Amino acid sequence: EVYNVGGGNEIRNLDVVRAVISKMGLSEDSIEFVSDRPGHDYRYSVDSDRIRSRLGWQPRTDFESGLGEVIGWYSRNEWWWRPLKEKLKNESRGFWTVAE
Repeated sequence: EVYNVGGGNEIRNLDVVRAVISKMGLSEDSIEFVSDRPGHDYRYSVDSDRIRSRLGWQPRTDFESGLGEVIGWYSRNEWWWRPLKEKLKNESRGFWTVAE
């Protein structure tokens, strides 16, 4: 059985970006707008009714608090993600592939 897990937050991608830069103390001037990639999604919406009704699952952290925790984790654990980032390159289509 498949369960979608979501916090019930329907947030546009641009609003997520704005929340991230705000939490990181950056200016909105640091946002670089680029051409959309094929299949661009304006938002992601997850229906978590099944897991809530069948398993009684509820989110324990709201979006703002959880975002702060994620940013903090990545800030403290650059040793983990930096080597991965170095192996990837961002193609112009917006998809990630392993660099050769």
